[in-house]
Amino acid sequence: MEGVIDAPMRARLTSIGGYSRCVTEFVRVTDVLLPERVFFRLCPELLGSGCTPAGTPVYVQLLGSDPKALAVNALRAVALGAHGIDLNFGCPAKTVNNSMGGSILLREPQTVAGIVQAVRDAVPAQVPVTAKIRLGYDDYNSLAEIVDGVHKAGATELAIHARTKFNGYKPPAYWDAVRPVMDDKRRTNTIINGEIWDVADSVAAMQRSTCSHVMLGRGALSAPDLAKRIHQNDETSAPMAWHLLVEEVRDQFICSDQNSERHIGNRTKQWLAYLKRNYPQAQSLFARIRTLHDAKGIEKAFDAHKREDLHELDEIKSDVTIH
Repeated sequence: MEGVIDAPMRARLTSIGGYSRCVTEFVRVTDVLLPERVFFRLCPELLGSGCTPAGTPVYVQLLGSDPKALAVNALRAVALGAHGIDLNFGCPAKTVNNSMGGSILLREPQTVAGIVQAVRDAVPAQVPVTAKIRLGYDDYNSLAEIVDGVHKAGATELAIHARTKFNGYKPPAYWDAVRPVMDDKRRTNTIINGEIWDVADSVAAMQRSTCSHVMLGRGALSAPDLAKRIHQNDETSAPMAWHLLVEEVRDQFICSDQNSERHIGNRTKQWLAYLKRNYPQAQSLFARIRTLHDAKGIEKAFDAHKREDLHELDEIKSDVTIH
C-alpha cells in the first residue's frame, strides 16, 4: 500500500486493534546496499522498538530481483531492529514490473525461490522471513511450483493475493484457487489476501482457500476497525462511527500529509477514496478538499464538514425517525 499506509497510518490502525503485525511500504532494492537513512525513512519504528506505539511488530518489506543485494539489505534491516523481513512478489504496478520487481518475477518460480533462500540464509534463524505472491503472472499454471519453492526455501509464512498480475485489483478474488496448493502444514502458515472488505469476507476467504489467516490492505483503509472485528469474529457489528473516524482522518492529515508542499492533502484524499466504500460522509468531505492543496484551506474544510455536512445528515436522520 505504497503512499498511504505509512508509519502514522500503521500507528493509527494498530491502536484500534486486531493486527498481529504490519509490513512497511516497499523498500526498492537494486544492486547496492542502501544507507541506513532509507530504512529509517520508510520504517521510523526502527528508531524505537521496531513496533508501532501499540506494540505491533513491523516487518521491513523489500522489493527487487537481485538475491545478493536483497540478502545484504535484509541483514542491514535486521541489524537496525526489524522484527522480520517481507519479500514483495505481488506488486502489479507497471513501473515496478518494468524494473524487474514485484509480480513479474512470478514468471520465474526458481528466481522467487532463490531470492527467498538467499534472504533466509543471510538473516538470523530466529528472524521471520515472509513472502507475498499472487496466483501467478497471467495464469495459475505455476502456482504450485511457486508455493512449493517458497516453502522449501525456508519462508516462515506466505501471503497469497488471490489474483494474477493481469487481474490487477478487479473483483473477484479467486480464493478457491489457493486450496489445491494447501496441505495441513501449509494451511497454518499461509495467509489469504484480496477482496476482504468485511468480516464475512474474511470467513469466506479462509474457508474457500483453507488458509488460517488473512491479510488486509485496502480493506484496512476502507474500514479501520475491520481487523478488530475479524479478530473478535463479529459479523454483526457496524464499522466505527464516522464522527469518531473523521477525527482520525483529520489527525492523520496533520501527522503525515503536510510534509511536502507539493503534495499536501494527497494522502488524505487517497484515504477518503477508500473510506467512501463504507462511509457516504467521506464523499462529502472529499468533495470539500478535492481541489485544495494548502493546509489552512483543508483544515477549514474539516471544520465546515463537521459544522454543515454532519449537521445536515443528523437532520435527515431525525426526519426519518419522526415520519
